[in-house]
Amino acid sequence: MTAPHPRFRRAMAVPVGMAMATALAFLPNVSASAAEESPAAEATALSYVVNVSPGHGPSKHVKKAIADAGGTIVTSYDQIGVIVVHSANPDFAKILRTVRGVESAGNTRNAPLPAQSTTDVGTPKVLDAEDLADVQAAEGQDPLEPLQWDLPAIKADKAHEKSLGSSKVTVAVIDTGVDDTHPDIAPNFDRAASVNCVTGKPDTTDGAWRPTTGESPHGTHVAGEIAAAKNGVGMTGVAPGVKVSGIKVSTTAGYFYTEAVVCGFVWAAEHGVDVTNNSYYTDPWYFNCKNDPDQKALVDAVSRASRYAEKKGAVNVAAAGNENYDLAADEITDPVSPNDATPSDRVIDPSKCYDIPTQLPGVVTVAATGAKGIKSSFSNHGLGVIDIAAPGGDSTRFQTPAPPATSGLILGTLPGGGWGYMAGTSMASPHVAGVAALIKSTHPKASPALVKALLYAEADATPCTDPYDIDGDGKVDAVCEGPKNYNGFYGWGTADALDAVTK
Repeated sequence: MTAPHPRFRRAMAVPVGMAMATALAFLPNVSASAAEESPAAEATALSYVVNVSPGHGPSKHVKKAIADAGGTIVTSYDQIGVIVVHSANPDFAKILRTVRGVESAGNTRNAPLPAQSTTDVGTPKVLDAEDLADVQAAEGQDPLEPLQWDLPAIKADKAHEKSLGSSKVTVAVIDTGVDDTHPDIAPNFDRAASVNCVTGKPDTTDGAWRPTTGESPHGTHVAGEIAAAKNGVGMTGVAPGVKVSGIKVSTTAGYFYTEAVVCGFVWAAEHGVDVTNNSYYTDPWYFNCKNDPDQKALVDAVSRASRYAEKKGAVNVAAAGNENYDLAADEITDPVSPNDATPSDRVIDPSKCYDIPTQLPGVVTVAATGAKGIKSSFSNHGLGVIDIAAPGGDSTRFQTPAPPATSGLILGTLPGGGWGYMAGTSMASPHVAGVAALIKSTHPKASPALVKALLYAEADATPCTDPYDIDGDGKVDAVCEGPKNYNGFYGWGTADALDAVTK
């Protein structure tokens, strides 16, 4: 049971009020061949990362080697030893890997710069008065909260009676951009911790972190799930009292390239972010194999950046993916890489090839559950890989919520002031990020290691679903291994927001 493969973390975008037949359509991909025409000088240029010893910046020797090989330095993250370079020389990385002081180097993309597109990816329908007609909120609830079955699933509704979270805590949404003008996001938006990192170099222009017309609503949806304000408008986030920032790292075509992801983590590290949410994989490779010198450089660069963010105080949370892969299997067939060129089936060893940042050391890897509390039909899994689970939604064909909720998907905010449904581990990850933010609010001096330890210790142990026949056809759709308190479907268990504010 394999889902389609959008570049961001495989989420379904669904306008509220549309038929469920439509609700199961994924956001369409935008082909790299639809890229805007670039200036002639950039027509064949690619982007590269060159990794050197952290802390000192590139030496004169390395700078000269970059220039001699036809490269132009875009920026250098000296604190982690990652240099972002543009070059039209197809042998650039191969040459740089022979240079003294260079630890790894590789191209971050196959499509020529800038790999952008203005193709519309679909605009979900904004919730209107007719859609609200049958929604009856209880006292103390935001108007759309009755539709959010996911909040009681992690006891967030009970947690809110104790605490909404601290405004001194910020969760960075490293994603497609966040519309901070949305009435559910504006009260909690952290402007100082927001930026556009798409080129690999921070752009602090006001509003640069927002998605533009035609771009995916993904990041805005995620931001609302985390911290939509409890303000009598719309929906309620898992941690409606914390701050949320937008760190835009995807091109208009939806590619999350290494240089942008590195920029995002470093920006979060340098701007006091407490939690980062990462509902994507780093393009163009679903899995990056360290025996490939180019892919090894990408793993090195993103690893350095994510570790740096954690060293500076951030808990990094990431979505596990939506292909129903067993990430602990001996081998996996990856049919989508490289997704900005011509993909082909390749068999990889997941112990040596990594979905980044999801499978990097220290990152909290999140699986998705549906309205019945079991693994979502699409969610990746794997003993020793999945750390924790949280609501990510599922088709009502598989898991139907109890009334008054009407959709098995996850409600979130949409650019332009609306709300809509999406589903995926993309939606599960922000639930865990929100719970981590509540833990940090309760324990403001807690280190990332302690926040993660509490996150796992407070999770509700969830036993394996065995047999797992989600579609009821008599065939096992996935195999869960491990005991009740630590297994391949749910990790340490299902996230618990109430414990986050009371223990």
